This record gives sequence, C-alpha cells and structure tokens, in this order.
Amino acid sequence: MSIDDAIQKMTDLIKAASASAEVKSAKMSDEEARLSVYAPAGDMQQIKDATFQPAIDMLNSDGLDVQVFVYDKDAPPLKG
Repeated sequence: MSIDDAIQKMTDLIKAASASAEVKSAKMSDEEARLSVYAPAGDMQQIKDATFQPAIDMLNSDGLDVQVFVYDKDAPPLKG
C-alpha cells in the first residue's frame, strides 16, 4: 500500500463516520501523513474510534504512519 492509498482509505473511513467532516491531508514523506479532520463535536469520537485500529494496522503491516487529528469544526479559533 502506498501513502496515497493509506490517505484515501483513512479519508473513506472518516467520511463513513461523519459525512460532514472536512479532511485536510499533508504528506510528510513516502511513509508518513497527517490528516487534520474538522467535524461536528458529536462526531469526533466516532471518527477517532473508526480510525484508531486501521492506523495501527497500517503502521504494523505496511510501515505507514498516518496520524489523524480530529478538531471541533464549530469551536472558535485559538488566539495567540
């Protein structure tokens, strides 16, 4: 499996858990990617539950590190 395939698989899992989730992906390398997910607060745990084991499996079987970070899309932005 390529990192692009892994990103697509995780995006599909996220969309299945929350149809309104917005997914932004960033490839760090050929083996690592970060997915930032913006979803309603009520869907956040479902997304975490749906992606946790598949992420572990990809790391163990394919050596691909796909990190999923879930954020409340309705939360106000942090001010620095």
